[in-house]
Amino acid sequence: MLAIRDTSSSGTPSGVTPLEAPVKTAPAKTSSQAADWATLVAQIKAGDDAGLEHLYQVFSRGIRYYLCRQLGPEELEDRVHDSFLTVVHAIRKGELREPERLMGFVRTIVRRQVATYIDQAVHKRRDQIELEPTATVVDRKDGPEEQAIARQKVDLMKAVLQSLSARDRDILERFYLKEEPQEQICREMDLSETQFRLLKSRAKARFGEIGKKKLASGVFSVLVRSQAS
Repeated sequence: MLAIRDTSSSGTPSGVTPLEAPVKTAPAKTSSQAADWATLVAQIKAGDDAGLEHLYQVFSRGIRYYLCRQLGPEELEDRVHDSFLTVVHAIRKGELREPERLMGFVRTIVRRQVATYIDQAVHKRRDQIELEPTATVVDRKDGPEEQAIARQKVDLMKAVLQSLSARDRDILERFYLKEEPQEQICREMDLSETQFRLLKSRAKARFGEIGKKKLASGVFSVLVRSQAS
């Protein structure tokens, strides 16, 4: 469950390096720093992996600390990755008009995402239905319709995985299905920790995009109709 943190305390969350949080006012940028940000933004727009790795290294330190302070440690890595992908997507869409203000742009996006996470958590709590203490939960096996829907979902996941590149599919299968440790995957695929996180984040995003397209295109219309009935 989302833990909304009280940021008035100066304590440091366990396991998180107390680096500068993105809400602090950035020091005045030198012309050299502005040029560096502009070069980095150009690399990201061009799809340069080196630029993505550099941004992730700069981005993840303060953002991880800030997200942990605001939302708690639950699903922290996924939130860092999601925020990073949102920033990259926005840069590539041309939403950052002044590259020298990259860090301010990052802070704005992350603040918005934190607000969204909190809003979703509040609504989720409101929508939760509490069972009466005397309520009885009926334990029943899935009927034919539920079993058909379950099979359709499995088919969907298999089809989406097959649509991914071999490397993306390998990373998702090994990490999520086979539950292999990150260290083993990095060692056997000759990846740095940063490269692994970037590849996993992009593979997850691609998996979601393809899955939505397949559902929207009617490839699994039977599943959609069954869930809507």
